[in-house]
Amino acid sequence: MGRKRCVGADCSKMAAGCCGVKKQKLSGSPGSGGPGGTASGVAGSGHCGSDLGIGSSSAVAAGNVNRVNGLGGAGSSSSSSNSNTLSPSPVSYNSTALSPHLSPGSSGSGSGGRKMVVSAEMCCFCFDVLYCHLYGYQPPRTPRFTNDPYPLFVTWKIGRDKRLRGCIGTFSAMNLHSGLREYTLTSALKDSRFPPMTRDELPRLFCSVSLLTNFEDVGDYLDWEVGVHGIRIEFFNEKGSKRTATYLPEVAKEQGWDHIQTIDSLLRKGGYKAPITNDFRKSIKLTRYRSEKMTMSYAEYIAHRQHHHYQNGIGHPLPPYNHYS
Repeated sequence: MGRKRCVGADCSKMAAGCCGVKKQKLSGSPGSGGPGGTASGVAGSGHCGSDLGIGSSSAVAAGNVNRVNGLGGAGSSSSSSNSNTLSPSPVSYNSTALSPHLSPGSSGSGSGGRKMVVSAEMCCFCFDVLYCHLYGYQPPRTPRFTNDPYPLFVTWKIGRDKRLRGCIGTFSAMNLHSGLREYTLTSALKDSRFPPMTRDELPRLFCSVSLLTNFEDVGDYLDWEVGVHGIRIEFFNEKGSKRTATYLPEVAKEQGWDHIQTIDSLLRKGGYKAPITNDFRKSIKLTRYRSEKMTMSYAEYIAHRQHHHYQNGIGHPLPPYNHYS
């Protein structure tokens, strides 16, 4: 099966897209109600959808960077009545002494023996950015982790059942410091499937950072592995317009889908409404990719802040704000 590695400029042309679904259950084939996100046009961006259908196709664009929703999740943004009373601002952190419960993703992580780039510190930084924004503090200074450019997604989930609360990213490689800062707020505040995030929701949040790697164009729409590869498809809809849509590597596995169900769901996510035939599936242009993923809960984030606060011999409540050193 023909494969072509997508590198450089080719990858930068890929529209950012939503990678998930809003509901966790899907009976049978996704059919016409495939979960997902928005599809984008040739250079467009998109969300991954509301309910089990296509969400808004409106894209939030910053400059020339196309944004896409990454995961489609479950729904509402119910606020927590159990709000945290700690001082509303993050202190500086480093990558040591992080909670052992932090969960690195398995989607292509460290493939080929390569050391993972994604880190818990990146999730901490995303929480810092959101925290400072919601409480009106100055944004955090430049973090210490690498600033190499990567395509990336920032995903927010909420509650014990980890319902999707926002997920937007880009297939254009961005320097991590500015990219994570931008998409932290874009996914939290401008995902059109959800209202903007509020302070009350913070204690129930989970943040995931996904860095996308190993882009390859493949000649067969079945030439990818569930749970290992993310996929992005290009196709022409009933009106002859080119559309794109994507799912991150974890989506198909979490939903229990096979290759056909995933492709069909992604087509519905992309706005294709006609019956899906095998011949039409064969006409799809598919790009597969891998990701490195790290997830951190708000509780772990706060515990890390407290650890460094008291470790430094400070006995009073957390300070209102402290820049990175």
